[in-house]
Amino acid sequence: MEIIVRFLDKNGLIVAFFCVGLITYVSSVLSDRLTNRKIPGSAIAIIMGLVLAYIGGRVTGGEKGIADMKALSGFGTMGGSMLRDFAIVSTAMGASFVVMRKTGWVGALSLFLGIVLSFIGGVLVALLWGYTDAISLTTIGAGACTYIVGPVTGAAIGASSDVMALSIAAGVVKAVFVTIATPFLARFIGLDNPHTAMIFGGLMGTTSGVSAGLAATDPKLVPYGALTATFYTGLGCLSCPSVLYLLMRMLFGNG
Repeated sequence: MEIIVRFLDKNGLIVAFFCVGLITYVSSVLSDRLTNRKIPGSAIAIIMGLVLAYIGGRVTGGEKGIADMKALSGFGTMGGSMLRDFAIVSTAMGASFVVMRKTGWVGALSLFLGIVLSFIGGVLVALLWGYTDAISLTTIGAGACTYIVGPVTGAAIGASSDVMALSIAAGVVKAVFVTIATPFLARFIGLDNPHTAMIFGGLMGTTSGVSAGLAATDPKLVPYGALTATFYTGLGCLSCPSVLYLLMRMLFGNG
């Protein structure tokens, strides 16, 4: 067993890709046979990943989920920022600049609306949880934008680790919800062309949720939704710890 563990640890990244491929395959089968594709396989895969991360954290008592297990340490590299950012950027390669230009000012407006509406929703939830200080409200509101904007904002304005954890949780819940809901809502909101996909990505913002949801709807729309969703993340990282934080301080003060 020790030899096997050393072998898996030495080839950690390959093992991680194999496990993800296996989870994706199993999720696709479950989606086809148990839900008749009403729940996308990508959504099931995300839920399975969260469950495995929780189990890994409970078993090892660590902070990196299943990557704390020596035999599965490759998940730490696979799920790291380098491959994540590469995957996000690579989705833009399939987009047409001509089609993007046709979206015009509506696409830009969707970015600002998406950030503001998500931020307000997160702040309202934080108020219901009993938070009243500007730092916590801003951090949780930023987390409602995406689970990347939340910790970036929290680190910039000095939020506690507990609050930053809540902001990440809010972003993850949003990503899972967008993933599951997108295929169901697509036909009702006209989500069947690059134009609406870009607007949808700007409003929702969560790159992982938008990409997975559009992949289950129409894979050809993924580059367009992912592109504006990525801009959303960047704009959120700029606006939440600056303009929106100052606004929260004006409304709620420092206490």
